[in-house]
Amino acid sequence: MPPAGCFRRSLLIGAGAAALVSPAIAQKGWEPTRPVQFIVPAGTGGGADQMARVIQGIVSKHKLMRQPMVVVNKAGGAGAEGFLEAKGARGNPHMIVITLSNLFTTPMATGVPFNWQDLTPVAMLALDEFVLWVNAESPWKTAAEFIAAAKQERLKLGGTGSKQEDQIIAVAIGKATGAQLTYVPYRGGGEVAVQLVGKHVDASVNNPIEAVTHWRSGALRPLCVFDSQRLANTEKMTETMAWSDIPTAKETGLDVEYLMLRGIFMPAGVQPAQVAFYEGLLEKVRETPDWRELMQQGAFNSTSMTGDAFRAWLTKEEARHRTLMQEAGFLA
Repeated sequence: MPPAGCFRRSLLIGAGAAALVSPAIAQKGWEPTRPVQFIVPAGTGGGADQMARVIQGIVSKHKLMRQPMVVVNKAGGAGAEGFLEAKGARGNPHMIVITLSNLFTTPMATGVPFNWQDLTPVAMLALDEFVLWVNAESPWKTAAEFIAAAKQERLKLGGTGSKQEDQIIAVAIGKATGAQLTYVPYRGGGEVAVQLVGKHVDASVNNPIEAVTHWRSGALRPLCVFDSQRLANTEKMTETMAWSDIPTAKETGLDVEYLMLRGIFMPAGVQPAQVAFYEGLLEKVRETPDWRELMQQGAFNSTSMTGDAFRAWLTKEEARHRTLMQEAGFLA
């Protein structure tokens, strides 16, 4: 969080000026002078896309910025399309990118000439969870039952992209248990959830926000969450279950953990005042009831970071992902 006082309200002269300028955007310093392109390096309907569109809606609803924010999906090449566009926009303060862990995995898996240090880190907004989901009409009530079945016959697990987060988890499950899983890639988490509802795959490891609607409708069943502790939200999401009722993978005998970044970046070469504007903007977004509802509905880990702490976290996560990708045999 930026230090208090970094975003002092500018003094407005006269009641007429006060009426013309929303208090939410009456800040001293740089601000966008044209529409801001908000790049999503993933398909529509997935967790990153949903979060970007919620942010876009909050900024518009609460008049947090004079200029509009335009969400653009650039999912090609497991997100490489979006990352390369941002890399090529050096010095452009009218572009931001929402990132997931393909920030690390895409260049490692494909060899595409991109690294997170080609961008300017702005803020970690949250960490996203992964849940093992099956169709509600399937016979498996627990993760142990699903794993036992996958040892007897090969099952299909759907996920977003190839050699990305979902497939890393699929490989880790197989290595930890001997389960036989055929990984089926799709363009986005929304599509994965629909495929599981339609029984075209046997399971998924969708983020909570990608599958919650289908869970609440009774179409999907969660078996475990890939975190070291249970999810915090105790509010009932269905007639019988809250997020906190889902056991951890470890509780079910499956020793696999994985959390994913939800962060905001800008192109390289932007000015500190421009970064500060978006830090302040995102802090205001995080203070809204709309954001709190997203965090609750999607069972997010609401950890946030900016500045040196965020850069240090990114450095460690890059090293961790290199190890995970190497163990899975996914390095280019």
